[in-house]
Amino acid sequence: MTAGGGPGDGAPGVQTVTAADAGPGGVLLSAEHVTKYFPVRKGVLLQREVARVHAVDDVSFELRAGETLGLVGESGCGKSTLARCLCRLHQLTSGSIRFNGQDISRLSRRQLRPVRREMQMIFQDPYASLNPRKRVGTILADPLRIHGQGDRSQVAARVRELLELVGLSPEHVNRYPHEFSGGQRQRIGVARALALHPRLVIADEPVSALDVSIRAQVINLLDDLQDELNLTYIFIAHDLGVVRHVSDRIVVMYLGKIVEISPAEELYRRPVHPYTEALLSAVPVPDPDLSDQRQQVVLEGDVPSPIRPPSGCRFHPRCRYATEICRREEPPLVSHGATGHMAACHHPLNFTADPQ
Repeated sequence: MTAGGGPGDGAPGVQTVTAADAGPGGVLLSAEHVTKYFPVRKGVLLQREVARVHAVDDVSFELRAGETLGLVGESGCGKSTLARCLCRLHQLTSGSIRFNGQDISRLSRRQLRPVRREMQMIFQDPYASLNPRKRVGTILADPLRIHGQGDRSQVAARVRELLELVGLSPEHVNRYPHEFSGGQRQRIGVARALALHPRLVIADEPVSALDVSIRAQVINLLDDLQDELNLTYIFIAHDLGVVRHVSDRIVVMYLGKIVEISPAEELYRRPVHPYTEALLSAVPVPDPDLSDQRQQVVLEGDVPSPIRPPSGCRFHPRCRYATEICRREEPPLVSHGATGHMAACHHPLNFTADPQ
């Protein structure tokens, strides 16, 4: 994410349009009908496209400045692909993405370069995302040099500042990634993401590869940095307990589609979509008495193939409430209350119509 395009990328002389800054609470990022299909190829030299993987299919949402948006769903539902589409690490099949009022969906690498300073990513595996042949000081200095942020002494000072910011000693600047623990390596990944003073940080399962004892430290670090630096987060995770702790709103995805969007506490108290109900029923409860009293929803069957997704509602083959309309018609994402709670279901749960 830190590397922009070279001088030869894009059309020469093209100027990037600078949008008005989104104020506190204003819309910072909006995705409209974002779709990403990956071709499945066969034949000589793999030139013949025989099918497409529907990784992300018609996803729309808004993210406001200063909030944390949780993104949850089981493996293969499209969370990481959506994150990479938002960062323009993947080209969109269709749809549009607006960042700070500017449409970035079709920008060239050269035009994206100033945008990349404000939109950074923390990757899941802190070891795989760091170059093992480079010292930590070089890893953190690279984005600063690529984007021309100061001379050598200023870059060195910024690297020391970043290490202190994430709770590491500036004396570690000459160490290699393998000389750090998993939690320390993830702190280095956080420092790299913050090097260019971004406004939006997309954290793709930043604690799932860490030991349980270290997760709380990294989560608290991200929380403190958000308050200190006025950051906006998209937080992707499997652990619904972690997502509840860090998120203002939560997006639930299933097989490339958004099935529910809700304020965090309301989602846990009043899930509307049957898939969300099943996810929440699988969250462990530390109290044995409460755990015995709770009904656990067991989903039958396997997740359908994203190459040939089911007709109608994509969840209907595994849904215990499914009827004929679920098999025939795809449910729209509609409002279920005045709090911004939205779900795509023909048979919503825990829903009472608002009084007129």
